[in-house]
Amino acid sequence: MTSFDRRDLGLLLLRLATGGVLAAHGTQKLFGWFGGGGLSGTGQFMESVGYAPGRASAAAAGLAEAGGGTLLALGLATPAAGAAAAGAMAGASAVHAPNGFFNQSGGYEHAASLGLAAAGLAVTGPGRLSLDHALGHAVDRGWMVPVALAGTAAATLAVVGLRCERLRSGRSEREGEQGELFDEDSMSYSG
Repeated sequence: MTSFDRRDLGLLLLRLATGGVLAAHGTQKLFGWFGGGGLSGTGQFMESVGYAPGRASAAAAGLAEAGGGTLLALGLATPAAGAAAAGAMAGASAVHAPNGFFNQSGGYEHAASLGLAAAGLAVTGPGRLSLDHALGHAVDRGWMVPVALAGTAAATLAVVGLRCERLRSGRSEREGEQGELFDEDSMSYSG
């Protein structure tokens, strides 16, 4: 069947929107476009929220978002693209989780929505209005979906787990430190 139906159009719209937003976020991290911090600024932020080394973490997140988003928008290598983007959004959700769900409070609503849309596209496939379809699904085979999602899930769990451990150990180090009880400059005896 060569005609396109509304599912194909719906998948195209979902891919373009999700992939476009992800690609824009990724280019903020990689190149500083759209008001982003680039690798340097994003790397400093990544360090501050427990992802170390910061610059490498910024590059990995930026590549997963920009690369995964671009591939999703094109409908190319959809299982790997969706899985990579979903993994990056899981890492972002972990940062925002302490603020609750809603975005207005700094929560993980936006990151989770993008991640779930990307994972859904990885599972569903790109539709017929895609490069995967035009290329005979050479990089969009059924077996690639569980492999891509499982591999990304394992890597994401490891990275987020290391971040949590860094945050825990940093917190316990700060709790074990005793600050100065008295400021020597302000201590003067006038007796």
